[in-house]
Amino acid sequence: MTAEESLAKLKKGNQEYLTALSNPGDISAAIRKETADCGQQPYAIIIACSDSRVIPEAIFSAGIGELFTIRVAGNVLDDHQLGSVEYAAAHLGTPLTVVLGHTHCGAVGAAISGRSEGYIKSITDEIAKAIGGEKDDRKASELNVKRNVAIIQKAFAGHKELSGMKTVGAVYDIESGRVDWL
Repeated sequence: MTAEESLAKLKKGNQEYLTALSNPGDISAAIRKETADCGQQPYAIIIACSDSRVIPEAIFSAGIGELFTIRVAGNVLDDHQLGSVEYAAAHLGTPLTVVLGHTHCGAVGAAISGRSEGYIKSITDEIAKAIGGEKDDRKASELNVKRNVAIIQKAFAGHKELSGMKTVGAVYDIESGRVDWL
């Protein structure tokens, strides 16, 4: 599958999700056996927030083996997440990476307020680099996504195995269920 085909499949899946009452993705015993025997071939890498309201497989109407999902509060990146992207793209052949932010993100809100302590500060400090003085939650989420897209693009710019990988950003609206592509 090409990056463009992967993106079209994600967009179609999100449209299905907007009216669904349950996830239509394949989670059957047959797909579990197939992926156990034959391995995984995800068509997209999704870097999403750990927020329990943001479930990429549901948002994109996907089943087992379709998405390579990396979740961390604030959908920020460090070497662990970049290593996971590299693995999925180079070793599994996944052509598309999506950085998926969302509205009403607690980590973004904490970065906006500037009042973070403990381990969360390592996350909010990264978000603060992206958002600067932005106070609007939605705009800050978009800025954070755009920064992380740029980080991925820069990290893999010279990686010959990943020359065909496409990276895009999106923001999930937790109220409407719609994904807006940046």
